Amino acid sequence: MGQRHCWVMLLFLTLFFWCVMVTREEMPRAEADQGLCLGDFDYGNVLGKAILFFEGQRSGKLPRGQRVKWRGDSALLDGRPENVNLVGGYYDAGDNVKFGWPMAFAVTLLSWTATENRREISATNQLRYLRSAIKWGTDFLLQAHTSPTTLYTQVGDGNLDHQCWERPEDMDTARTLYKITSSSPGTEAAAEAAAALSAASIVFKSVNSNYSRLLLSKSKSLFELADKYRGSYQGSCPFYCSYSGYQDELLWASVWLYKASGDSNYLNYVLSNQGWSQAVSEFSWDNKFAGAQMLLAEEFHRGKSNLAKFNNDAISFVCALMPGSSSVQIKTTPGGLLYTRDSSNLQYAMSASMVLLIHSKTLSEAHVDGVQCGSAHFSASQIREFAKSQVDYILGKNPMNMSYMVGWGSRYPRRLHHRGASIPSIHVHPAKVGCNDGLATYYSSTDPNPNTHVGAIVGGPDSNDRFGDLRSDYSHSEPATYMNAAFVGAAAALVPRT
Repeated sequence: MGQRHCWVMLLFLTLFFWCVMVTREEMPRAEADQGLCLGDFDYGNVLGKAILFFEGQRSGKLPRGQRVKWRGDSALLDGRPENVNLVGGYYDAGDNVKFGWPMAFAVTLLSWTATENRREISATNQLRYLRSAIKWGTDFLLQAHTSPTTLYTQVGDGNLDHQCWERPEDMDTARTLYKITSSSPGTEAAAEAAAALSAASIVFKSVNSNYSRLLLSKSKSLFELADKYRGSYQGSCPFYCSYSGYQDELLWASVWLYKASGDSNYLNYVLSNQGWSQAVSEFSWDNKFAGAQMLLAEEFHRGKSNLAKFNNDAISFVCALMPGSSSVQIKTTPGGLLYTRDSSNLQYAMSASMVLLIHSKTLSEAHVDGVQCGSAHFSASQIREFAKSQVDYILGKNPMNMSYMVGWGSRYPRRLHHRGASIPSIHVHPAKVGCNDGLATYYSSTDPNPNTHVGAIVGGPDSNDRFGDLRSDYSHSEPATYMNAAFVGAAAALVPRT
């Protein structure tokens, strides 16, 4: 046994010194390689890049502190056909349309992260950038809610936009306006906007109390619009259609309003409608049940025993995802990635990871030993480690040995399905690039994108862990705000506490 022990120690020391030498001599190599030798990634650095992505998605007049220099001012007349100011906000993904419903969801996730992991984010000096990312979205949502019964939900014609390949700065497709009203309702969009503004009001309460109060006031107005004039939102179809209905958004918004205001009427609303809550295996821009359940499970563990239904549904969500669970519903790829569906799968893996990390923290703080999934038991630390493995997969611990975050490491997607990133910056190439010229010259090119959209998370690999890095393959190569927002939440939860 003694001789074997010596050999093990010798092997360990050899590996250790090899890692040290590689780290010292090959610093310019992939930051993702850190995980191979050091065990963990620099999640603070990762977090900063994930937040920076939002500056590359900005629409409107860019601020003086803009850090993404390849972007310029764009869409400065949005809203003018109906004499409203809809300048600002975010381009949804790789296109030039502003879809208000998923934009609001991204803001809600960013705000949740800012409240849940404020200490960790502060330690990385990213809190001001995160607040800026949130405010760029909330300012737009405030402008879009032009009356108690009106919310503008989209700027730009998705069909026409998707037929063109233009930089936002050159955009000349129709900036068609879409809205919901009391006579043309869209409960999901209004309720998600309410959730975003109430969650953000918590973020700004200690730093800008007047703005926080305005956000909460508008949130209440939007929730009334959503609840009083009920009707499923189909305004963004075929790009964003409501499949789960609007009950999840109403629960989600009422929970955030309760957290932001302390008004028990919103909690009573939740209790009165707890029959809406469903056991689900997905948390996304369309289906918010799991998010509401995790928030209410936290309240349950703080002593509100009448929320047991939501806590049980939260446990069902965990059991649907954890490998080895007797009730697992979401399979993993051979490389270990949660695989919900082929199109932009990383959004589901990241949103799941974000809420799993939050729930593991809830369990730990409540001194609960974990969750029971049939014959399988998962501790809080096991849940956390599984969620962490999903983040690490994206950062390079995967069969392709590549990062799915642009700008992280030496091997990452170079042909992002993104108009602004794939066409030379207007500051470098000021001549207009028209719709067809963009398609012929840049969309169809096999060259890497001229602009590195640092921090962007792409749709991800296929079910066999393969990734082709093709600009035309939008299901796998396109980033989106709500995808990055979930990743921000997951990365923030992994930043070591100081």
